Amino acid sequence: MNRFWSKRIQDVVPYTPGEQPKDRQLIKLNTNECPYPPSPKAIEAIKAAAGDTLRLYPDPECVELRAAIAKREGLDINQVFCGNGSDEILAFAFQAFFDPEREVVFPRITYSFYPVYTDFFGLKRREVPMNPDFSDPIDLLCGQNGGVVLANPNAPTGIAVGLEVVEKLLKANPDVVVIVDEAYVDFGAESAAKLINRYPNLLVVQTTSKSRALAGLRVGWAMGDAGLIDGLRCVRDSINSYTVDRLAQAGAAAAIQDEDYFQSVRVKVMKTRKWVESALKEKGFTVLPSQANFLFVRCPGHAGKELLDGLRERGVLVRWWDKPDIKDWLRISIGTDEEMTVLIAGLKELM
Repeated sequence: MNRFWSKRIQDVVPYTPGEQPKDRQLIKLNTNECPYPPSPKAIEAIKAAAGDTLRLYPDPECVELRAAIAKREGLDINQVFCGNGSDEILAFAFQAFFDPEREVVFPRITYSFYPVYTDFFGLKRREVPMNPDFSDPIDLLCGQNGGVVLANPNAPTGIAVGLEVVEKLLKANPDVVVIVDEAYVDFGAESAAKLINRYPNLLVVQTTSKSRALAGLRVGWAMGDAGLIDGLRCVRDSINSYTVDRLAQAGAAAAIQDEDYFQSVRVKVMKTRKWVESALKEKGFTVLPSQANFLFVRCPGHAGKELLDGLRERGVLVRWWDKPDIKDWLRISIGTDEEMTVLIAGLKELM
């Protein structure tokens, strides 16, 4: 700790991103990136935007991008907010909608940025224990709280809940904001965006990083009641009005409009996920039912860290957490069929 640090950050444990190797060629199955390239139309749009206009600030309201999202989701443009990745939007939302006097609640095993945000912004939190099968403890998220955050599908488990469960949360928490983080929704789950016009306390957050293969572009968006969107705008404009650059807006809008390419990518990922799940189960692995672009697995009799290190020695990166509840589990991103074949062979050697 540096003596010049503010009290706010002295005790904060920041989020740890997945390893981004620079010194050797590795198969990256540790950060849930898309194994396929972005839409060619997105690349063309980025190139077209990389001209003389870069000397000008980008549109702070991201009108073209928001319009594309609103059209696809059947919403009004005033119900859409764009930001520099979904992580930034989540950070804005924690500041806009949660108060220090009331607990924010979310599952104990979920996206590890949520507790970082509560610590950094001086919020109280209650992490509720998972069900024995790692499904979300929905009843424990109902009532007596200052806000709810639910990743659907959940990370790192990959388990999703249906819209009836999301509605249960919304009805049980009518006076606080319920954030549904849908970073992985396109790989088999159902988006809660269709509930927005019925529930003014619902905020749905999505990203271009996964199903649209644009993790390097850093674009995310939130969908919700216009009043919630105004709250996000208030936080943004109190920090930095120009959060999405000109190239990112152009590329993301083109990717969202290229529905055929989007569908082809998500279908390929889900097809690969299905055969990898079967292959791992045949080898004795426990595999949770996933509707994301990753699998959460363990092998009885083998420590998670042992498998993590063994795979790295064989040129494959996966994700592991040193936490009591999940220390023997690995999260494995879905890569190409060729990459997953290497993974399976590596695990076979280790077993």
